[in-house]
Amino acid sequence: MEYENKLVLAPMVRVGTLPFRLLAAQYGADITYGEEIIDHKLVKCERRVNECVGCIDFVERGTENVVFRTCNQERNRVVFQIGTSDAARALTAAQIVCKDVAAVDINMGCPKSFSISGGMGAALLTKPELIHDILTTLRRNLEIPVTCKIRLLRSPQDTVELARRIEKTGVSALAVHGRRVADRPRDPAKWDEIADVVAALSIPVIANGDVFKYDDFQCIKDATGASSVMVARGALWNASIFSPLGKVPWEDVKREYIRKSIFWDNDVKSTKHTLKEMIMHYSSLELPEGKAVIKSESLADLAKLYGVASYYQFVNENRFLVNGIR
Repeated sequence: MEYENKLVLAPMVRVGTLPFRLLAAQYGADITYGEEIIDHKLVKCERRVNECVGCIDFVERGTENVVFRTCNQERNRVVFQIGTSDAARALTAAQIVCKDVAAVDINMGCPKSFSISGGMGAALLTKPELIHDILTTLRRNLEIPVTCKIRLLRSPQDTVELARRIEKTGVSALAVHGRRVADRPRDPAKWDEIADVVAALSIPVIANGDVFKYDDFQCIKDATGASSVMVARGALWNASIFSPLGKVPWEDVKREYIRKSIFWDNDVKSTKHTLKEMIMHYSSLELPEGKAVIKSESLADLAKLYGVASYYQFVNENRFLVNGIR
């Protein structure tokens, strides 16, 4: 995994599943992060080769609950992000997936209460010794790159000091979200404070925050000096943000997402959640499309809604044929 001059899909809870990662990659994303998976959950999983769908599943033991799904097509670009507050448990989780992903990332930036209450995400920002323990433990025991993603601390100096400590653990790159824990998405990202981190480190820094069109990738790189750029909401609203040819019409992006969800047999609840997030940016769930998505009970319903019912039928009638020509 290289971290220079890359366009990166950020980790997004309930969104960064296999179909959406492959959608972003199709449009030009070089590196795609999966949604954060909590270590407690992953250590309860077993690896299964899903020959019917043509993928690799990590399934919670005793259930059919797929916690993480990946495939050979994304092997060299997918990053598995772990939510953790314990070095030994993080390593156990990472060792379960490490042969099927390109890198492992530790979430140190999530401000959500469920993450912080468990000592994970942004809660780690105030625990530099624990950060050091987690990252050095992973670095010593894994053969794939280890990275982490942080938010800004109270002062630029505090952020730089933490970033330097992280660099000393031997991580391959550091992603920096240009907002503090208390900031909201509507608050502007502080690109100047990301620049302070870039100037202080020798490892690649991935800048994250306020990237909504393709030209913004270069703007944030110029403003911060970062090696690479990560985008979350801009990609969620239209994954073709990664394309240098310009954004693809919104309707086409949604339709392609549905096709990929069908092809990879994505959970219908997950697919609906992502669609609703897409719709809410440009429209309203109270309009006919939004209401129809909410009422849909299966991928077949969504395929019919978005005009790809024949594709759904073909894929499901020819699963093994499809797998053979992947």
